[in-house]
Amino acid sequence: MKAVKLLLLSFFFVALLVACGDDVSANDDENGGTSPTTMTDERDGQAYRIVTIGSQTWMAENLNFDYKVAGESYGSYCYDNSADSCAKYGRLYTWAAAMDSATTGCGYGKTCAADSGRAQGVCPTGWHLPSRAEWVALFMAIGGQSTAGTALKASSGWHDNGSGTDAYGFSVFPSGYRNGGGDYSHVGNGAYFWSASEDDASIAYHMFLGYSYAHAFLDSGYNKYNAFAVRCVKDSD
Repeated sequence: MKAVKLLLLSFFFVALLVACGDDVSANDDENGGTSPTTMTDERDGQAYRIVTIGSQTWMAENLNFDYKVAGESYGSYCYDNSADSCAKYGRLYTWAAAMDSATTGCGYGKTCAADSGRAQGVCPTGWHLPSRAEWVALFMAIGGQSTAGTALKASSGWHDNGSGTDAYGFSVFPSGYRNGGGDYSHVGNGAYFWSASEDDASIAYHMFLGYSYAHAFLDSGYNKYNAFAVRCVKDSD
């Protein structure tokens, strides 16, 4: 009788483990995204959440790598020069830094033809700075540009009830930006992200989300001296 009880208890324990395993592995959400896992940047050991949406895998946090040239920080900043801001929002990069100008020569006053090939830029090995077309592909995967802002914004942290649904785990927080004169603005109100695509020698495309907009914008109205956030996308085969 004791042996039977032990056998029944064993079956119950195994069934419980299987049930728990199903809960843990059920990471796909109803919108076609997956719950974020993590990757580690081998350059500095920082870990980032990642999320797969459609056919793309993205960082679900802003890059926080201190870009350096000749051993000195170059073209990347913490909002208001506060380390706490970097910890919360990641760093802000000029387009030259985002494109790894020390290696590529890209920057203000120069054209790069980045759309002709994948631009790793400041991203870790195996990842790259998204092109304009890759931002568009992200919007299309989540129902279109007109509602992408709401879907991509974090569900908290935005001013005036401007948070989103974070429906896909992309978790955009309002990190603001730094202009070419060194002034910081729009934290809490807006998030700006570089693309690898240029409009001309002085202007590159960026993605913008605002607290009062459901729309996601893909514009070229800011010059390369501005410092925006970076989201890296994983290289595909």
